[in-house]
Amino acid sequence: MPLAAATPPSAASPADPTADPIADPTAGLRTRAAGLAGPLLRRPAAPAWGLAAGFAALYLCVAVNRYRRGLSKAYDLGIFEQAVRAYAHGQAPIVPLKGPGYHLLGDHFHPLIAVLAPFYRVFPSPLTLVAAQAVLMALAVVPLTRWAHEVAGARVALVVGCATGASWGIVRAAADDFHEIAFAVPLLAFAAVALGRRRPLAAALWSLPLLLVKEDLGLTVAAVGLLIAWRARRERRTPVPGLVLAVVGVVATALVVLVVLPSFNPHGGFDYWQQLGGGARAPFWALPLRLGWPPVKWLLLFLLAATTGFLGLRSPLVLLCVPTLGWRLLSTNPHYWGVSYHYSAVLMPVLFAALVDAVRRTGGTSGAGGAAGAGRRVRRGLAVTVLVAVVTLPLYPLHEVVMPEAWRTSPRVAEARAMLRLVPDGAAVAASNRLAAQLTSRADVTLVCRAPVGAGPQWVAVDLRDPSVKAPCATADTARMLAFYRGAGYLPRFERDGLLLLERP
Repeated sequence: MPLAAATPPSAASPADPTADPIADPTAGLRTRAAGLAGPLLRRPAAPAWGLAAGFAALYLCVAVNRYRRGLSKAYDLGIFEQAVRAYAHGQAPIVPLKGPGYHLLGDHFHPLIAVLAPFYRVFPSPLTLVAAQAVLMALAVVPLTRWAHEVAGARVALVVGCATGASWGIVRAAADDFHEIAFAVPLLAFAAVALGRRRPLAAALWSLPLLLVKEDLGLTVAAVGLLIAWRARRERRTPVPGLVLAVVGVVATALVVLVVLPSFNPHGGFDYWQQLGGGARAPFWALPLRLGWPPVKWLLLFLLAATTGFLGLRSPLVLLCVPTLGWRLLSTNPHYWGVSYHYSAVLMPVLFAALVDAVRRTGGTSGAGGAAGAGRRVRRGLAVTVLVAVVTLPLYPLHEVVMPEAWRTSPRVAEARAMLRLVPDGAAVAASNRLAAQLTSRADVTLVCRAPVGAGPQWVAVDLRDPSVKAPCATADTARMLAFYRGAGYLPRFERDGLLLLERP
C-alpha cells in the first residue's frame, strides 16, 4: 500500500496549517474571531450598503437640522430649488435669485439635476433636494467598500467605507445646502473603481454622465479616457477606445463653455473666464506660477494626500484629480484654494479608489509575497487615514448630530419663522440670503440687494444680522435698497431683533 494511503482521513493537510492546532496554536482563536465577525461582514455587499445607509441618515440629519435652524442660503439651495421647481412644472430653469429672467444653464451646465423634478413635484420642498444629495453622496461608499473588501478583507473595507463617508470633503458638501456635484460623487466612485478593476467599458459608461453634471467634469472624463488608453497600451491592446473617450470629454467641455453656456447667459459669455489666472490680463507664462501661491494651496494638497494616508499617491488613479485641482489652483477665486465649501467632494471618491488600488498593488496589509515592509507601509497608511478622519471630524458639520445645542430652536429662529408666516403663498418677495432659502418653495423670491423690476415685490424680508455681508448681498447694498423701499412707501409689518418685514401698501 502506498505511504499516502496510510494517512488517516482526519489528518490535516500540511498545506493548511490553520487546521492543525499544533502547527498553528492561534488557529482556534482565528476561527472563533471569524465566527464573531459574522456572515454579514464576510459578504462585501452587507457592510457596503449598511455604511451607505448610515451615512445617508447622518448627512440628512445634519442638512435638515441646518435648514431648520435657518442656516441654509439662497446661494445655493434657493437657486437650485428654483431651477428644479421650474423643471418640475415643465419650464426652463429660470432663476429670479440670479437676476430677472436668468436662465441657470447660462451659469453652469448641469441639466442632470432635472432628474429630481418628479420627486420635487411630489414633495415640493427644499428638503427634497437635501435628501437627494444625502443619498447620492452616501452612494459613493458602496463601490469603494466592496472593492476594498475584495482586495484586503472586511477590516480594510470598514476602514475605507467609514473614512470615505466621514471624509471632510464629502461631509462639508453634504451639509452645505445643495449642489450639482452631488451627482458627480457616486459617478466618480463607480468609474474609478471600474478603472481599478480593469473594466474599461464600465469606467467609460460611469464617467459619461459627468458631462451633464458640470462643464469642467468633461476634462475628468478625458482623464478617464487617457487612463484607459494608457493601460491598454501597457497590455498591448488598442488604445483607441480610451483616446476616443478622451476626445469626447475635451470636445464636450469646449462646446459647453464656448457655445452652450454663452447662448443662455444674459451677457453672452462664460462668467468664470476672468477667474482663471486673471483672465486676459494675465500672461500665459505666469499661469503655472499661480499653482503654488499663495501657500494655502499647499495646505489643500497636503490634506488631500493625508486623507488617504499618502498611499493614494502610489496609484495612477490619483491622476483623475488633476483636472479639478488644475482649475481650482489656477483660479483667482480664493474660495477654490481652501478646504471649505463643497469643492473637494468630487476628489474624495477618487482618492479613496486610489487608496484601495495602492493596497492592492502592495499586496494587502501583509504585503505581496510576504514582504513585511510593504505590509507595514500599508498599515501605516491606513492608520494615517483613520487619524485624519478622526481629527477632521470635529471640524466639519457631521459632529453636530451629537451636539444637543444644535437641536435646540433659538428664540430668534422662532421669531424668524413667525415673521415669514406673515408672507402669503405665491407672493413676490425680496429677501436676504438666508431668509430667501426659507421661502423659495412657496413664493417668487428675489434678493433684496438687487433693484426691483416693474412694480417691485409685494414683500421685503430682511435679516440684518445675516452674516452673508459680501456675497451675494453686501451690507451697503442691502441698506441702500431698504432705504429705497421705505421711501417708496413700504410699511413695516414686523420689526424685531434685526428681523424686518416690509409690505407694499
